[in-house]
Amino acid sequence: MFILRNNPLKMADNYTAVLYAPYDVRIEDLPIPDIGEDEVLIEMHSIGICGSDVKLYTTGICGAEMVKDPMVLGHEGAGVVVKVGKAVKSLAVGDRVSIEPTQPCRACQYCKLGRYNLCVKPHYCSTMTAPGNLCRYYKHVADFCHKMPDDMSMDEGAAVQPLAIAMHACNRAGICLGQTVTILGAGPIGILCAMTARAMGASKILITDVMQSRLDTARELGADCTVLIEREAPDQDVVDDIVAQLGSPPDVTIDACGYASAQRIAMMVTKTGGVVLVVGIGATKVEVPLTQALLREVDIRGSFRIANTYPPAIAAVSSGAIPLKKFITHHYPLQKTKEALELAKSGDAMKIIIHI
Repeated sequence: MFILRNNPLKMADNYTAVLYAPYDVRIEDLPIPDIGEDEVLIEMHSIGICGSDVKLYTTGICGAEMVKDPMVLGHEGAGVVVKVGKAVKSLAVGDRVSIEPTQPCRACQYCKLGRYNLCVKPHYCSTMTAPGNLCRYYKHVADFCHKMPDDMSMDEGAAVQPLAIAMHACNRAGICLGQTVTILGAGPIGILCAMTARAMGASKILITDVMQSRLDTARELGADCTVLIEREAPDQDVVDDIVAQLGSPPDVTIDACGYASAQRIAMMVTKTGGVVLVVGIGATKVEVPLTQALLREVDIRGSFRIANTYPPAIAAVSSGAIPLKKFITHHYPLQKTKEALELAKSGDAMKIIIHI
């Protein structure tokens, strides 16, 4: 009942990057997964390294996730469909797909409202609930595999995932024409939030970071101005620098790094009646000037993963509205996954792509 392309998959190697514990990542040959009737088997081509991969690699913990058993890494992926289940009508063998890395339950109240990123029983790639896709062959539900236009490369298809996260964050922040935006953290998500905010009509965008090299990249990819932060700088000094650069407090501030200092600065610097959006994953508990922000009616919002932003992200890349190629900076083969993670940990790369 399945369609299979000519090469004998049962004879192929399914090399996979498996994380056992902090700094212990191994390349292993695992069985090719069997697919269900609503699933497809994908021969992976390009997989991006994410900040959450780095946190799991270095600490074994990222947000609520903890490495308790061996975990297959990777959730930013694109590849080619090589096998389809009998109930799949939307895809065919040979289709190039960008993989939205979730498989929600579809039955809980959040899924029914379309907020499937808040699903109570999610199966998200590269967590304890579902394996990742940093492997040669990976299976996924067909309706969360998005066909890629011919003018999109596999590398761009992989990088759509963090772009979709940035789009969801900017949607949650309510960014619109003419607004001023401050983004705290010039890592991949911060840069993509800047690129997205620009495409959504933000009039002036400022990015902060502790690394000048990242701020230089931010200037090239969407920021109008930058602030280099000294690691021990007082919060008020950073607030004053941001307001001086922008000319006034920002309408929207996005915390894209997850540090407590960034969240404090966000609540202090945002204009009265403005919005603070937290997309960076930080510590379980932080101390912030909440009362001061509430008395000024600053809205504080969270953003988690992705909800309904894959198709618009793909369209934005295909149209040229968001130039993802400039965002991708480094390439590694699967065998050098550990070296790629070490580079990502250093902060010297923007987006690293692993090639299978």
